[in-house]
Amino acid sequence: MFKKFDEKESISGMLQLKSSVQKSIRSKLVEAYPHLDNYIDGILPKKDALRIVKCHDHIEIIVNSAGELLFFRHRESQWMPTLRLLHKYPFFLPMLQVDKGAIRFVLSGANIMCPGLTSPGARMTDVSKDTVVAIMAEGKEHALAIGRTTLSSQDITKINKGVGVENCHYLNDGLWQMKPVK
Repeated sequence: MFKKFDEKESISGMLQLKSSVQKSIRSKLVEAYPHLDNYIDGILPKKDALRIVKCHDHIEIIVNSAGELLFFRHRESQWMPTLRLLHKYPFFLPMLQVDKGAIRFVLSGANIMCPGLTSPGARMTDVSKDTVVAIMAEGKEHALAIGRTTLSSQDITKINKGVGVENCHYLNDGLWQMKPVK
């Protein structure tokens, strides 16, 4: 999604959000990520002037008044946290761990294949299909990608073929490189 994302070329506009829209986004985020409930006021303060950065390819990014990129979504789908936000609050997404052999492929934007999630160095949390997950790497502390599961963890284990997680945002992609938006 952000492989060829360039800050100068990809941004098409910015909108200041009304407080009612901010309130609905906050409630959707708490509903989608229940572990975020106690921290939502720190991430999206009620009195903060939130903005949405509109980008080409139907991508929207929530930005706070300081210009920090917080959440993004593609085509009205579920809001997903940016990796910078996930590194601050690493506990609010279920984690799937890939083995060492998959790291370089994930960091180049490849989807996560089922065998990379079922090999000896990998670990999986029990998740259903279409769940937003943090992709961890064997032997590393922080998440290296955020993705959406294409199969449930039981199906990934059973089938063990094809794409298990669609890679949406990874370290050093265009969104990671993007500077705070003023």
